[in-house]
Amino acid sequence: MTSPDKTDPKNIVLIGMPGSGKSTSGVLLAKSLGLSFLDTDLLIQQQEKNLLQNLVDAAGFSGFIETEEKIVSQIRAENCVISTGGSVVYSEKAMAHLQEIGVIIYLDVSFPEIMRRIQNISTRGIALKENQSLENLYKERLPLYEKYAGITISGDNKTIEELVTEIAEKVRKMTA
Repeated sequence: MTSPDKTDPKNIVLIGMPGSGKSTSGVLLAKSLGLSFLDTDLLIQQQEKNLLQNLVDAAGFSGFIETEEKIVSQIRAENCVISTGGSVVYSEKAMAHLQEIGVIIYLDVSFPEIMRRIQNISTRGIALKENQSLENLYKERLPLYEKYAGITISGDNKTIEELVTEIAEKVRKMTA
């Protein structure tokens, strides 16, 4: 058995803002590549037995980030598309773990497109700091997404099918 390296990712890890298409494209990508699918937001809800928004409301921003770090850092997966919560990039420990187990793909979507896609911010489980706007959150996270990205793919002006096709092509080129 060969050891994995950057050209042979065990997993595909999707990062990006809420509304960037991580979960939706992740499911379709997993189907098209014959991989499993894991959504870290759903994993957190299952393990904590609570909705993300309730966790954010109860624990606050930093408490939620600690919970997310703990759960994401324990993921043991292979041959899987992993869709992460948008806030995972606040944890160096979680991101280091994700980089060890897969290739990080940043779905880069402009702020106006994010605003168009997100219908109700109050129910999305978005970890906002007190009195923080979505635009400020976007500006704060952008350099973190860019820092951790192994591959960056623009999600603007693309259908989910076009996005999935582009991700799949980039992954195939890496493993060829």
